[in-house]
Amino acid sequence: MPEEMAAQVEAQAPETKQEVTEHHGDQTTISEYLESLLVTVILALFGTSFVVQAFKIPSASMEGTLLIGDHLLVNKFIFGGTGAWYEKLLPYRSLERGDIIVFKYPFADHQHFVKRVIGLPGDRLKLVDQQVFIDGKLLPEPYAVHDGAAPYDPLNYNFPPPRSQFITSAMQPEWAEEMRKYIHGDEIVVPPNKYFAMGDNRDRSLDSRYWGFVDRSAIMGRPFLIYWSVDATSGDYSGESTFWSRLSGIFQTLAHLPSRTRWSRMLHTVH
Repeated sequence: MPEEMAAQVEAQAPETKQEVTEHHGDQTTISEYLESLLVTVILALFGTSFVVQAFKIPSASMEGTLLIGDHLLVNKFIFGGTGAWYEKLLPYRSLERGDIIVFKYPFADHQHFVKRVIGLPGDRLKLVDQQVFIDGKLLPEPYAVHDGAAPYDPLNYNFPPPRSQFITSAMQPEWAEEMRKYIHGDEIVVPPNKYFAMGDNRDRSLDSRYWGFVDRSAIMGRPFLIYWSVDATSGDYSGESTFWSRLSGIFQTLAHLPSRTRWSRMLHTVH
């Protein structure tokens, strides 16, 4: 009997060891999955915070370069010029005239705007009859468009305006007052670390003429790719946004995805 019991114990021992090994293996696999998930989340947060972020165009201010409903990828890892020590080690470049930028609007809820850099720090700028002059020279602007059906706006023909025209219905009152200290003669001088930005659709763009300069620290990056474009109007992006309205919009977009997608604009680079 003792020999039979010993044989049974010896026969059971390997099975017990195998069960323990398999259980340990399951724990290792779960741990690896959690570790991979954590790394993925960290990389995604790093990417959207420092490298690339998605934005969409809700207004006509950049037509015909960017249309309402264009969905953009923005390179947040491009512009240097802040003086940080690491800029010498990374592929940054300075902001240039003509760059399209995404930035935080200086008033209200600091929503994101997309405009084109027209004036650089130190530039003397003016608009005469819808044409931009920098330091007294006409600026070539093949990207600028004008809408003959738009209401007349004196700031499209004469900027900076005479003192009697400082306040307009669309101009921020704070800017109307602040603007005076930057005007020299018939030109406005862009101060250090500031930029003068305008929309390509000049007759339908609320830009630096109406609310002032863009601070360097407010600039988030440069759009470089239209990854998707949907036929939309500004009304599709206006009004109060609630969870249910956004959910309804998503379902409507998915339902009409093939017919509403502007396939010809997909994966186009932004200039």
